[in-house]
Amino acid sequence: MHTYEIKKFDLPDLIDLSEKQVTAHIGLYEGYVKHVNALREQIQHLETTDKEKNAYAIMETRRRLGFEFNGMRMHEYYFSQFEKGPHDHAEGSSFEKAVTEKYGSWDAFVSHFIQVGMSRGIGWSVLYHDPIGNTPHVAWVSDHELGQLGSLPIILAMDMWEHAFMVDFLPSEKKKYVDAFLRNINWSVPETRFSNIPLL
Repeated sequence: MHTYEIKKFDLPDLIDLSEKQVTAHIGLYEGYVKHVNALREQIQHLETTDKEKNAYAIMETRRRLGFEFNGMRMHEYYFSQFEKGPHDHAEGSSFEKAVTEKYGSWDAFVSHFIQVGMSRGIGWSVLYHDPIGNTPHVAWVSDHELGQLGSLPIILAMDMWEHAFMVDFLPSEKKKYVDAFLRNINWSVPETRFSNIPLL
């Protein structure tokens, strides 16, 4: 059975996000990877032991797997956006043109992304791109497995669970965290994700 490996991220010192905060957050990501592997092993064990008798346990374990798997994958999107340090978006790129056409300007796109991120509660602010409609969408994702836009590639992911900022900021200061997140983005990462999407 395939085993998922914990990814190592080459992160610089982040602006306004402490090493203690990042270390705690990475630890949480590592927990998701371990739980994905453990749940998959548990499902396999339940199926080979007595699939009929364990049907309910298998079903509920599969439900939990969605949460752990998406938690793993979303954090891989999240941390990889900080690798190699902050980098401005490329003016005139196809990525900038797409979000400008949808939201009116680059700044309007960023403002909308922030507005979604400031939604009450825990979750994610996620920029997707729909290759069928050839249009970007910013959406609020509650848990990792609730609210994802089906099949759409993820371009930018901002973790708005309190574990992402509580070492450095109070819940009432989450706008400061959002500002820090954006200051640390290497925009070449979402630009590359965007350019790799095949249009349908």
